Amino acid sequence: MSDDSYVFEGPADEPPPPARDNNPPQTVSELSFALKRTLEDRFGHVRLRGEISKVNRHASGHIYLTLKDDKAAIDGVVWKGSARGLGVQPETGLEVIVTGKITSYPARSSYQIVIETMEAAGAGALLAQLERLKAKLAGEGLFETGRKRPIPTFPAVVGVITSPTGAVIRDILHRIAERWPCRVIVWPVVVQGEAACGQVSNAIRGFDGLKPGGLIPRPDVLIVARGGGSVEDLWCFNDEGLARVVAAATLPIISAVGHETDTTLIDFVSDRRAPTPTGAAEIATPVLADLAYAVADLDRRLARAGGRILEDRRTRLRAAARGLPARPEDLLALPQQRLDHAGSRLASGLTRNLAVHERGLITVAGRLTPALLDRAMERRRDRLDSVSARLGSGLAANVKAHEHRLMRALSRLSPEPLHRRLDQRAARLESVGARLDALPRRLERDQARLAALSRALAGLNPKTPKPGFARVESEDGAMIAAAAALHDGQAVRLVFADGSRGARIDGDEPPPSVRPKPAPVSRPKAPPPGQGDLF
Repeated sequence: MSDDSYVFEGPADEPPPPARDNNPPQTVSELSFALKRTLEDRFGHVRLRGEISKVNRHASGHIYLTLKDDKAAIDGVVWKGSARGLGVQPETGLEVIVTGKITSYPARSSYQIVIETMEAAGAGALLAQLERLKAKLAGEGLFETGRKRPIPTFPAVVGVITSPTGAVIRDILHRIAERWPCRVIVWPVVVQGEAACGQVSNAIRGFDGLKPGGLIPRPDVLIVARGGGSVEDLWCFNDEGLARVVAAATLPIISAVGHETDTTLIDFVSDRRAPTPTGAAEIATPVLADLAYAVADLDRRLARAGGRILEDRRTRLRAAARGLPARPEDLLALPQQRLDHAGSRLASGLTRNLAVHERGLITVAGRLTPALLDRAMERRRDRLDSVSARLGSGLAANVKAHEHRLMRALSRLSPEPLHRRLDQRAARLESVGARLDALPRRLERDQARLAALSRALAGLNPKTPKPGFARVESEDGAMIAAAAALHDGQAVRLVFADGSRGARIDGDEPPPSVRPKPAPVSRPKAPPPGQGDLF
């Protein structure tokens, strides 16, 4: 044995120690979570550009999507808390730039990006998304002219939604003050960035929710204003939620976002679009000086027209006055004289009229003597006798005519057809009598058959117990006709022909294997032949 060898001495029955492994095995979970930590440490914050596909909005509020380009794809998730603050809402086919962190999903061993912010990749993508939104809202009828509200001509209160520090609010206030001094209520908001959309929507809802006669007066018209800018700067006014809030408002709204060449989504759903914020102030208010001049001109025209009418009436009155007498007594003198003459002739005229009527009455009374009345009664009696005689002769002639017609009809009826008809009627009467004689026997047979059927029906009635049988009823009196309707421990009633008894169901019928066999019945042995029977 060489010097460098050695001999292990120990108990002969002890096993050698296990060999040490430099690469111990890991579980799948350990490897997945190790990769998750590595990805999150290495790619804690990334920005990706790609096209959105497979957008899935879960009921929990989370959004699951896929970002892809021409060579690769990656899954993405937007948690519920971040979904409401996105710059643009994810849609299939939209090219965006997202910011987030890379992580993995250990359950499927796949990596994904947790998206925190999202913005459109460029003006082309923004305009394409805007066109899709416009087509969608136009299909719902939000751009229809018939649903737009008129702008009030003389507003008492004007509400303005804009930034309180920009030049826009100063231009609007200055223009309203020089045109139509009225009360202006400003709701300060930010007009650019992610928070602008929510603040403008809240301002519209706040103005719309004010009650007339409250501490804060309700505006007659609203102005949503912002200065010019790029497409990205004005993009918050292209939000679908803001457009729907503008369309649902009950107050008339004037949109004044950007310059004359700038167009946003709320321009189409608002009641009026102004090219500039200053133009919005001019649309919302009239010019007080023009109104004052118009009122003054109308007042001058009214004064001139009134003067002309008065002068015309004065001229006509003078012309009529020239045709009248100098004194009013001269105008009434002749009618008074005519009235006096008529009054003097009235008494004599009444006296003459009374005398004429009295003479007429006497003349009529002289003609009404008893002899005259008798002669009149005699004439009436003669006329009545004449009418009675004519009536009697007419009735006699009518009776003779009908008697003659009846005799002619009877002469046409020979005795032989009458005898034949009478024979036929007698034969039919005898046939009917024979059938009526057979009717009692048929009724007796039907009654006997009915009694037999009644007895059979009584025998088949399940509610009538028969000797040797019983009817099973539940506690409420319902009849139980099948064993499947019974359960263990159920209380039942057994109804016999002579009474009823209560019972309770113990359990199922024992199987045939354990069913006790009936005891054999001993039969008496037959007596030997020749033996007599005691009975």
